[in-house]
Amino acid sequence: MRTIAALGDIPASQWDALHDGRNPFVSHAFLAGMERHGVVRARTGWIPHHLTVWDGDALIAAAPGYLKANSHGEFVFDHAWAHAYARHGLDYFPKWLCAVPYTPVTGPRLLARDDSARKLLLDAAIAEATRRQLSSAHVNFITAEDDAAFGDDWLARIDIQYHWRNASGWMDFDAFLAAMDHKHRKNIRQERAKVARSGVTLRVVHGDEASAGELEAMHGFYLQTFAEYGNTPALTLPFLQHLARTMPRQLVMFLAQRGEDIIAGALCLRGGDTLYGRYWGASEAVPGLHFETCYYQGIDYCLREGLAIFEPGAQGEHKLARGFLPTVVRSRHWIAEPVFAQALGPWCSEEAAAILRYKALLDTHTPFRGA
Repeated sequence: MRTIAALGDIPASQWDALHDGRNPFVSHAFLAGMERHGVVRARTGWIPHHLTVWDGDALIAAAPGYLKANSHGEFVFDHAWAHAYARHGLDYFPKWLCAVPYTPVTGPRLLARDDSARKLLLDAAIAEATRRQLSSAHVNFITAEDDAAFGDDWLARIDIQYHWRNASGWMDFDAFLAAMDHKHRKNIRQERAKVARSGVTLRVVHGDEASAGELEAMHGFYLQTFAEYGNTPALTLPFLQHLARTMPRQLVMFLAQRGEDIIAGALCLRGGDTLYGRYWGASEAVPGLHFETCYYQGIDYCLREGLAIFEPGAQGEHKLARGFLPTVVRSRHWIAEPVFAQALGPWCSEEAAAILRYKALLDTHTPFRGA
């Protein structure tokens, strides 16, 4: 086992041989680009600390990992845990986190050739956390396949996101709407009509089609949105330009224009069968434009391109009325301090039970007929 402080030190071919390429966020281009272009920085609490397992010169398992000095940009909230540690005079930070920075998207985390190599990674994570006297180790937004590799010493947490799935084989947007009840179908048509009447037009731009000005505009929208909510932006323009070069057909932008002026945009990434919505922003307030740019354009794109799933981002009950249904997401957590681990076990179980009750309630409010 070796820890790696820069993903650029691992050949891209070896890293990418450990996953099937269907999730763009675990690709070498995406993760190494984050480090190279200033998205991941020590001063914002992200220090690359990737776990790798080698057989001679051959990489047989890897986990994208970071030493964290805070919980910023994770989307699995453990602030209460950190506060509890502080109240007892213990340091919760630094901790080790296996995740894709700033990306609440489920995907492979234990990149390995087989189950035994996955277990080696988990053993290595505990060994490294113990060696460095870290409070904990965490693996966020894991797949069901990865989840099966964890033992009982890793606490399980769940949460809810809202995902669109073409479970009925809809061929176009009208077929998708036809599956909805009258109220929700009418609401979506009215929202789209408002945008059409405003004179705004929308178009799809992939990375290899994007001009320098379009990439700059998209980055500007992102910065504006973060400023409006008082959040610290992480995405840099050089990183966006890097994605356009290295992942040209996986980078997808929906740009809204009034005449020649770009007034809004949504930034997405495309995987094997899934579109992932990431960032949005606008320089002009137009009724319905957020829903059109962030949701309806993405659904339309999936229907045209034959993609089965659209994940528009974390949180947001308002997505339910627009065809995005509640979906459980998972994470795992190893706590070094036995007393805290024992206390947090029931806490996680109670949290999971509450979330599942909430999901059951949401499932009764589906916008689709006969569901």
